[in-house]
Amino acid sequence: MTLDPRHINYCRSIVSAEAVWDHVTMADRELAFKAGDVIKVLDASNKDWWWGQIDDEEGWFPASFVRLWVNQEESTMVETVEGASPSPSEVQNGHAEASPSSSDCLCLGQTVQNRDQMRANVINEIMSTERHYIKHLKDICEGYFRQCKKRRDMFNDDQLRVIFGNIEDIYRFQMGFVRDLEKQYNTEEPHLSEIGPCFLEHQDGFWIYSEYCNNHVDACMELSRLMKDGRYQHFFEACRLVQQMIDIAIDGFLLTPVQKICKYPLQLAELLKYTVQEHSDYRYVAAALAVMRNVTQQINERKRRLENIDKIAQWQASVLDWEGDDILDRSTELVYTGEMSWIYQPYGRSQTRVFFLFDHQMVLCKKDLIRRDILYYKGRMDMDRYNLVDAVDGRDDDFNVSVKNAFKLSNKDSDEIHIFLAKKLEEKLRWLKAFHEERKMVQEDEKIGFEISEYQKRQAAMTVRRMTKQKGKCTLSQIG
Repeated sequence: MTLDPRHINYCRSIVSAEAVWDHVTMADRELAFKAGDVIKVLDASNKDWWWGQIDDEEGWFPASFVRLWVNQEESTMVETVEGASPSPSEVQNGHAEASPSSSDCLCLGQTVQNRDQMRANVINEIMSTERHYIKHLKDICEGYFRQCKKRRDMFNDDQLRVIFGNIEDIYRFQMGFVRDLEKQYNTEEPHLSEIGPCFLEHQDGFWIYSEYCNNHVDACMELSRLMKDGRYQHFFEACRLVQQMIDIAIDGFLLTPVQKICKYPLQLAELLKYTVQEHSDYRYVAAALAVMRNVTQQINERKRRLENIDKIAQWQASVLDWEGDDILDRSTELVYTGEMSWIYQPYGRSQTRVFFLFDHQMVLCKKDLIRRDILYYKGRMDMDRYNLVDAVDGRDDDFNVSVKNAFKLSNKDSDEIHIFLAKKLEEKLRWLKAFHEERKMVQEDEKIGFEISEYQKRQAAMTVRRMTKQKGKCTLSQIG
């Protein structure tokens, strides 16, 4: 939050500011800091960007990322609002004279800034960052993406998808979100603004950031490859100059959506801190904070899954006699694995197999009789086509055999039934839990449209071919 230095009354000594949020620098002469750091403010003449110092480092930093304090001789931190106004030159020089009225100044670490003012500061910060963010998205879409699409001699469709992902979808979504925020913003009394409902109404839309964040690593790799060619360096710089963007490289601009989605929980947590329970927005802000924390958590989880696909590809390469599509054509996560006895109608003969349950499918393998670490592919089951059925201990009517620690998978479209027998009850219960986890994962992925991009599939396929040629093997413990 920002306190205007013209409205702050100071005790003696220099003007300092406490960082409310981390500031990751994207340009030269910017001052990097972490939340909680104390910055010596040397120049506050610009309302948006101040010049400050931490230890021996000096640079510009966004005023909205800090809360102004006054550092006392006794090293006590003080913050006040009403009273005498220091001149800009006093702030620029890093100090201000004491107010004639000492009663207006609290010198024991106490604050006289009321909660409404603090809430107004947070609201203003959220609105300011949203407006700047929209400008960044517009610059990316119009300044870079649109110009790249015109240069078919330099960029093909696959490259554009890798570099920019779904940035245009994010831009459209964010414009609608900000439009609703503006409607809820009380310009006269910002602390009365009710912005919590906006986050709740748009909560499903924030999931589009998952695709962008998952793609970002590939985008950076592709940009790094292109930037080795001077033509691309000059082209991207020309795009920036024509659009009159700030002096940040394209990879800095493309990082902003990743930073933005991660910052929402921090902003909402700060807003909730200064929202009294009696405020009409309180329960909505609390709910919005829970929603946005879940969004960022799930985005991180899906990013982890995508980083895991090479291990799955290596595992597939180690399985002998593989048939059919690559596992990554439909799956991204190994949910559970284990060895069980298996009976399949109409044959009715018990076989021992090693089962690998992924999202959407379960792969069946047989161990080599001599080399037990070698697996042979024996088939797969499409989990979208089966229902899970628990089986009680005793005589099973479908198979006319005595079973213990068993469960079934029944085909939704036919009379096909498979029965599985675990060695112990604990193992059976773990399998039942795994099947429920797999279905939940599939439903959540469908909800947010999570899938592996064609580019990522091709990269994984190359890994499979390379590993197959090298006859490499991946142990089961390496997956997941």
